[in-house]
Amino acid sequence: MARDAYGAAGQEAQSEETAAAILGWLAGEPDMLGRFLSLSGLQPQQLRSAVNDPQFLAGMIDFLMGHEPTLLAFCDATGTKPEAVAAAWRHYSKPGLDSGEY
Repeated sequence: MARDAYGAAGQEAQSEETAAAILGWLAGEPDMLGRFLSLSGLQPQQLRSAVNDPQFLAGMIDFLMGHEPTLLAFCDATGTKPEAVAAAWRHYSKPGLDSGEY
C-alpha cells in the first residue's frame, strides 16, 4: 500500500512539473498563449490566480492534447515526452468514457 501512495505522490509531482513547464512554454510563445487565452476565455491578468486551480491546469493540458502539432511543438521545445503530457492530462482531467471508471 505504501508503494501505491508513493506512486500517486510521484505522479502528482510529475504532473505539477509538466503543468508548470506547459505554462512556462506558453508564456514564451505569445501567439500560442493568445490562442489559449482566446479559447479558454481567460484574460491575461487572471492567469496568476488560475494556476492554482486544477481545472485550469486540466484545461491548459487539454489545449495541448487537443492539437498534436501544438503538443509536439511543446515537447520539442522542452524535451518533454508526449507520454508525460498524457500522464499529466489523465491526472488533472476527469475520467473519460474509456477510463473504465464509470
